Amino acid sequence: MRQIVSQFVPYRFKMWFRKAYGFLIFTAGVLTGKRDSVLPPNWLTSVGGGDYKQIGSKFFRYFVDLAGLKPHERVLDVGCGTGRMARPLTEYLKGGNYDGIDIVAPSINWCHKTFTRQYPNFRFHLTDIYNKAYNPNGVHQADEYRFPFENSSFDFVFLTSVFTHMLPKGMENYLSEVRRVMDQDGRCFITYFLLTPDSLKLIEEKASNLTFGYELKGCRVQKEKVPEVAVAYDESTIRDLYEKHGLKIFEPISYGSWCGRKNGLNYQDIVVASKHC
Repeated sequence: MRQIVSQFVPYRFKMWFRKAYGFLIFTAGVLTGKRDSVLPPNWLTSVGGGDYKQIGSKFFRYFVDLAGLKPHERVLDVGCGTGRMARPLTEYLKGGNYDGIDIVAPSINWCHKTFTRQYPNFRFHLTDIYNKAYNPNGVHQADEYRFPFENSSFDFVFLTSVFTHMLPKGMENYLSEVRRVMDQDGRCFITYFLLTPDSLKLIEEKASNLTFGYELKGCRVQKEKVPEVAVAYDESTIRDLYEKHGLKIFEPISYGSWCGRKNGLNYQDIVVASKHC
């Protein structure tokens, strides 16, 4: 009987019901003290898996240790999702401020209600950018988008698991915008899937679940029909773009374990840079 009913219930209604049910379970858990109120509910999906608190704390250490983040600085999180990186920063940015932007409206709404009400120096902004994998109804194109901030507004800009889902034109425009909003002494922290002799060798040896077997102009992708699912760039391409847009890379690049590398610092590769005078 359940299967018969399921066939005649519209898919949109079923999805609404699942979200409503998930919301009720989440709310009950918070009210009874059985669930952390600063953990997103299960129905509010975001890019990237893993433990929400653990990953946020790990990247917080990267921000401090690799990029020298200070408590008084102005921070921009491009692709903030459900605030995984914002959470540990609420206890650190005592004299600074944080702005997060993302293309997923429910995530932004949840972050605003969860974080901004408790921490007025944390603000969240919706950017309705088209992405075939994550926002297929988006109005704006990434290669034409201008961040909603003035020049030199931030000391630290970071993008975690963003350029790994963007195609070349949009990625380059975002990189240009990152530099524009950075202050003179600012730094940026961006993660990638970088194709190097080492990572390509590991892919060939089948050490990696990501093969990036489809070549597009300027990048390689995991899925041909939905390329934004996972995008990789040659390291030489990224280095040329940083030079072109006036960004100086902090050496060495911190390579990741995504390709089967045994000593990767993080899963994705990390590139930290400063503004080129």
